[in-house]
Amino acid sequence: MRLPYLYTFRRCPYAMRARMALAYSGGNFEIREILLRDKPAHMLSLSAKGTVPVLVLVDGTILDESLDVMSWALAQHDPDGWNVLSDAQRKTGADLVKTNDGDFKFCLDRYKYSSRFPEKTMEQWRDDGFEFLKHLDEALSAHRYLLGEDLSFVDVALFPFVRQFAHVDLEWFKNTGLHKLIAWYEEHMASELFTSVMKKYPLWQEGDAPLHFKA
Repeated sequence: MRLPYLYTFRRCPYAMRARMALAYSGGNFEIREILLRDKPAHMLSLSAKGTVPVLVLVDGTILDESLDVMSWALAQHDPDGWNVLSDAQRKTGADLVKTNDGDFKFCLDRYKYSSRFPEKTMEQWRDDGFEFLKHLDEALSAHRYLLGEDLSFVDVALFPFVRQFAHVDLEWFKNTGLHKLIAWYEEHMASELFTSVMKKYPLWQEGDAPLHFKA
């Protein structure tokens, strides 16, 4: 039986959130683990952007944006209602994702690779990103998850980026006093879903037999 197949890189936050949504919705897909410094020609022929994730559906449709992959996965099966939101929640969620993927990712890259961006110090880039973390902590002080008492796709979409920011200096992160955000982060880190999508797979090469994702 033919399955959708996913080009992915284990540590990429965009690929992480795509894998989490796919696994949550059923996890019936072929996984193709790659190195971003050695991108397969076939992947580049499908998506000239050269970024992951790239999901190829059985009918040949190509999804090369992580949020599109998440949306497709949830449209197939959404057992816990990750995408069942009020209009107000949907607007708040869209704003959070936009800031995460824009200003926060900008600061995250410069904080993590500060030697490449000497216009500010590492600490200054970190302080810039910290403003968004404080905003998330405030949201989590009002309810268990970012949009309410139930987990939504927004929590999953943002978690890999918060994780990456935290892991630049985990001791610093755990001493920020952002207790609600830290608890949220630790819950995701310990979740069976996250653990399942962080398993290591061999690198894919042209001609390899299909390797099915196993939750």
